[in-house]
Amino acid sequence: MQTTLKKSTDPLSVGADAIVVFVAEPAVATGTVAAADAALDGLVGACVADGEITGEVGQISVVHTGGLIGAPRLVVVGVGDGSIESWRAAGRATGARVRAIKARTVALAIDDADAARLTALVTGVRYGAYRFDRYKTSPLDPELTDLRVYSVVVSPAQLRRATRLADAVGAARDLANAPANDLTPTALAARAAELADQTTGLECAVLERKELQKLGAGALLAVAQGSDEPPKMIVLRYTPKRRAAADEVLGLVGKAVTFDTGGISIKPSGGMEEMKLDMAGGAAVVEGIGLIAQLGLPVEVVAVVPATENMPSGTATRPGDVVRAMNGRTIEVINTDAEGRLILADALTYAVTEAGATRLVDFATLTGAIVVALGEVYAGLFGSDEDWTAAVRAAGEASGDLCWPMPLHPGYAPLIKSKVADLSNAAAKRQAGAIYAAQFLREFTDGRPWCHVDIAGTGMIGGAGTGFGVGLMLAIAEQLAHTPRH
Repeated sequence: MQTTLKKSTDPLSVGADAIVVFVAEPAVATGTVAAADAALDGLVGACVADGEITGEVGQISVVHTGGLIGAPRLVVVGVGDGSIESWRAAGRATGARVRAIKARTVALAIDDADAARLTALVTGVRYGAYRFDRYKTSPLDPELTDLRVYSVVVSPAQLRRATRLADAVGAARDLANAPANDLTPTALAARAAELADQTTGLECAVLERKELQKLGAGALLAVAQGSDEPPKMIVLRYTPKRRAAADEVLGLVGKAVTFDTGGISIKPSGGMEEMKLDMAGGAAVVEGIGLIAQLGLPVEVVAVVPATENMPSGTATRPGDVVRAMNGRTIEVINTDAEGRLILADALTYAVTEAGATRLVDFATLTGAIVVALGEVYAGLFGSDEDWTAAVRAAGEASGDLCWPMPLHPGYAPLIKSKVADLSNAAAKRQAGAIYAAQFLREFTDGRPWCHVDIAGTGMIGGAGTGFGVGLMLAIAEQLAHTPRH
């Protein structure tokens, strides 16, 4: 989708399939809305008077203009209290509606909205207009291809940031939504390599089975051994031309189980097709580091994405097996469907011991327990360092990728103990499931400031990937760029 900034003070005269204007609650016609009302002989004001236009967030009214302005339709969208979150919701509603009316060229008249609201709007529009249709063979309706932003306030650089963020979120959604027969660990590694080839300062290395064996990545290899698809450890490193802090390396780790049957502890068949989405965290990390590199932020970043399938077979890991992780810890596999924490254990260890990460954030569709606790609005946020956890939470608020802090406490430590090994990957007690998983992961962070973001509820909604985490990673990196830590 082409997105351009226009500095015209008269967006109503432009040729487009639809012109979109925005009104706060309670609805008062000002700026471009007032100009549209005048051009349409008071039609917008009449809709306000009749209560058809209230300014409620996400409320949309489509007015046919009869040729009185440059587009056949004027779309009036409510932004509620005008908060950033309200602009984001308004954008999503706008994207869905302009797609429904088959508009290909859309002009957004945002008047005096600032860069943060612009970003929320543009990413929201792109989110609402998104569709995953590459496997459709029937003729499709026209899609939104040209988005024109009319503003005298925002800069080209601010729109470029918003557009690239929207592109990266869309790319992460495409990866997550692709079927597992196409999006294999090998295919995900190829996408990472392609991104590195296209992006200045970004390098990609893919560790194959033999290299993983030499490193002692027994936890990742244990999950992979039931599948014919070879596992990959995807390592992306972004080295900026200058650094805000020479001794800081941000480590991003993303779970990429490209299909999860549960292994020997097999999942119920109902809804199993959605388990192609169990790599949403890895997809977000691949596209997130690509975005950070494209924007040239002065922060060194390393991304580690363990990619595998989790399949049942004669070679699959069995419940009761003991495996040795890369850091030397032994793990009793109680439940083969608790595989995400196993592959993340080796990835976190690699990020610290081999890639030099000084602080970590991992993203994973890890536990159903977090969905029960927080639903689809907030991701679960767990952290080993109070300041770092607060910083990640603040980045979530700024980006719209909301995270709610969850407890880690020594009282939960007995849950991860095993009778026959150092650790157990699942507990006999059915309690604190999301906390248990986070407590397990902490064992592989080597004391670094670390946060775990459980996106099981936010990374895949309604059987589709959301791209959750890409914006959060960008906000974290920007935060480090402006307030370097020592």
